[in-house]
Amino acid sequence: MTASWRPEDLLTHRRPLLLLDEIQEVTPENCIALAYIDPTAWYADDDGAMPGWFGIELMAQTVSAYSGFQKRMLGEEPRVGFLLGTIKFELPCQAFSAGQTLEIEAKLHFLDESGLSAFRCEIRHQGQPLACAMLKTFEPV
Repeated sequence: MTASWRPEDLLTHRRPLLLLDEIQEVTPENCIALAYIDPTAWYADDDGAMPGWFGIELMAQTVSAYSGFQKRMLGEEPRVGFLLGTIKFELPCQAFSAGQTLEIEAKLHFLDESGLSAFRCEIRHQGQPLACAMLKTFEPV
């Protein structure tokens, strides 16, 4: 199902720690979110950029949005999940530039009935890949 959602509707995170600005698409296979790099935000460096290592959190929040959407479709509330690990975090850039709007995609790779899952994630700007990783997560059932 393709739909535009507010991140607050699908995640347990709240601002200022909620880094996503829009949930652009959620299907049974993936979730696409947008994040605007605010040069005045608490995470901004001297150039107004977001340090690249925040990419893991952007990916994790997108995975959380995927899960929150699935819960909403079942009439349930989103739940807290846990990032268990990251495999092959590739980050060719040092930071995400001030003013950029990033597209973060989390594609479901594995989901077990116990709550274990894996997602292949990518961060893009204007279609160009900026970061990618495989995230392993757990959400208690």
